[in-house]
Amino acid sequence: MKEFTVAAGCFWCLDAIYQRTRGVESSICGYTGGETLNPTYSDVCTGQTGHAEAVRVRFDENVVPEDVIMDMFFTTHDPTSLNRQGFDIGTQYRSALFYRDDAEKAFFEKQIARAQRLFDEPIVTTLEPLSTFYRAEEVHQDFERENPYNGYCQAIIDPKLRKAREYYKMWLEPQA
Repeated sequence: MKEFTVAAGCFWCLDAIYQRTRGVESSICGYTGGETLNPTYSDVCTGQTGHAEAVRVRFDENVVPEDVIMDMFFTTHDPTSLNRQGFDIGTQYRSALFYRDDAEKAFFEKQIARAQRLFDEPIVTTLEPLSTFYRAEEVHQDFERENPYNGYCQAIIDPKLRKAREYYKMWLEPQA
């Protein structure tokens, strides 16, 4: 099993995609990259903790290649937008890859370079050493499946799921 910790704006979006990806054992929403100990969602939303909304995705690379996990990351958010994804603004919504060691940092560097060819603007995704990952409150776990009629889910997450299905159909579970 392989595990990446990534941030792509609101954690609900990427979590919804990874939850539906074959070979993903778990996708956990949480907070990392900041200074505040045991932050809450309310704390992180202030933008004062230094933490990003992040997803820890654990997957079997024999089922879904790590390049596909990374491609999903880069194509389902705007990695050229600094500290912002749509209406979500602040450092807590930054695009970031949190590495565990030098080998993972080098892998992420290569992934950024590989993804850059898809974008006209420079990718601003940060590379940050992984610090403590704090699991988000239970209400944030698998948010889209638990709240499919929520306005945010319908307006923001559903279009990203459609895009993921278009590009990664062979890796995603069939639509229910």
